[in-house]
Amino acid sequence: MRIAQVLLRYDAPGGVETHVREISRRLKARGHGVTVYASDLYEEQGWVRAPNPSRELDGVPVRRFPAYKRLLPGLTLPLLPGLVHALASSGEELLHAHSHRYGHVLEAAAVAERTGVPLVVSTHYHPPDREEPPLKRGLLRLQDHLFGATAYRVARVLIAETVIEARSLGEFSPRGKIRVVPPGIDLTAWQDLPTPEAARARLGLPPRYLLFAGRLARNKGLPFLLEAWASLPAARRGALVLLGRDWGMGPALHDLARKLGVEGEILFLGHREDPAEYRAAFAGASAFVLPSEYEAFGLVLLEAMAAGLPVVATRVGGVPEVVHAPETAELVEYGDRTSLTRALEGILSDPALAHARGEAGRSWVERFSWERTVDSLEALYREV
Repeated sequence: MRIAQVLLRYDAPGGVETHVREISRRLKARGHGVTVYASDLYEEQGWVRAPNPSRELDGVPVRRFPAYKRLLPGLTLPLLPGLVHALASSGEELLHAHSHRYGHVLEAAAVAERTGVPLVVSTHYHPPDREEPPLKRGLLRLQDHLFGATAYRVARVLIAETVIEARSLGEFSPRGKIRVVPPGIDLTAWQDLPTPEAARARLGLPPRYLLFAGRLARNKGLPFLLEAWASLPAARRGALVLLGRDWGMGPALHDLARKLGVEGEILFLGHREDPAEYRAAFAGASAFVLPSEYEAFGLVLLEAMAAGLPVVATRVGGVPEVVHAPETAELVEYGDRTSLTRALEGILSDPALAHARGEAGRSWVERFSWERTVDSLEALYREV
């Protein structure tokens, strides 16, 4: 089968980008003809274009299109001029578009409606951030319904990663089209991690630290984390390591750390291109924390469990479906600093509990794999 995978950014940091790369190379290995259609963007935040965007990755061809902003009142809708013609003339037998509220999804739907080629959409849905102004939240919800009445009316199948995402999609999309297909993890990459001591030495990290990994973005709950962590006794908390690219929160986090008097105890590692360095940050950590306002799934939670780390996270979005609390994780309400402080103190002061949750996480994460994800996708592709 000739399959087009369509998304905004590719060969770039991000959960959607990782998802598409993993399924594309596995579909190709199973004999399918896969082509990725993406923009020339490397970072959406700041609108940074890739200096030398890849034209092939893992043996999968990548077709690139310049991305342009189309501004609606308070909103940005990136479009990829040339994408519609390329898809319509490509001879693809199935279009699989990724993400929600993006122009490339509308463009793929236009091609599907015109040509009759089946369209599948993985929404990776994220509701409007709570901190958005009321007007923008209303506009984003309006955009949800517009996508439900246009692109999602054309799509043969809508893929959600969790049951909670499926319920959210059902508020504005045809419910009968929604299927749940969880993403996976490549456990082989996490089997031979360095010892904690070797991992810390590689990255120059202290003997004890709590790890966050993800974008330094507004919806990740990082001020909430800094305040909760800084309120722990200094002798117990160790350092805090923030691993990930700055999406605009860096200066505010540095300022907050200074106000809290803990700037010297927080390490900003930035984004690590080297997968071995990225995994080493997990291997050397005492525990993992994800205090997000919302996570559609949270691939990083699978990585933390694969590394044998106990998890502290917020009870939002798909997180309760990804972790198996309380065996592997402690879940708290978003914004409840007291509960987050208590959860962090509990896991950092009880090595036996931390070890038990880490081992339970190693076992739980085995039920997630990219091979199972691709099995489900192939079945859906045949169905449509």
